[in-house]
Amino acid sequence: MSDVTRLLDAASTGDPPAAAELLALVYDELRQLASARLAHEKPGQTLQPTALVHEAYLRLLGGDRPDGWSGRSQFFAAAAEAMRRILVESARRKKRLKRGGDLNRLDPDEVDSPAPELHEDVLARDEALDKLAATEPRAAELVRLRYFAGLPLTEVGRAMGISSRTTDRLWAYARAWLHRELRGDR
Repeated sequence: MSDVTRLLDAASTGDPPAAAELLALVYDELRQLASARLAHEKPGQTLQPTALVHEAYLRLLGGDRPDGWSGRSQFFAAAAEAMRRILVESARRKKRLKRGGDLNRLDPDEVDSPAPELHEDVLARDEALDKLAATEPRAAELVRLRYFAGLPLTEVGRAMGISSRTTDRLWAYARAWLHRELRGDR
């Protein structure tokens, strides 16, 4: 049993020292995952990778009884999903009228040109992934593991218990479906 799996088991039973040791062990990987997620966002995102890691970690292990994970892949998939939810919530918060959601945001350095609307892409991706999950849950799970957890296709296939050929076909289908959905072609 790897150190990560052992610590996950201990943390899921409510062992605070194990949770702290787990964070120290996986922090760099979570930070890289957060940086990769934020790199896909438009420039001007105010959420930093460190804050995203900490918030996701608190959601995963900060509650009364965290979910049990059978291994490293499931933990990182859950972490990636938590990061996705945090980015979606942040985008929704920015879109609210209370936060000036109906106003055009301006870049202080370029007062003449409006800043890009960051929340729309995140929300569109989240909505498209939810639609995919409603019709093809396995394809949506594959996208979460591949895109949000950053797992290679071979590891995604193992985590989902499907062959590499099925993984490749499902990945091609999901990418095409999401591309069509996000472009608005129907």
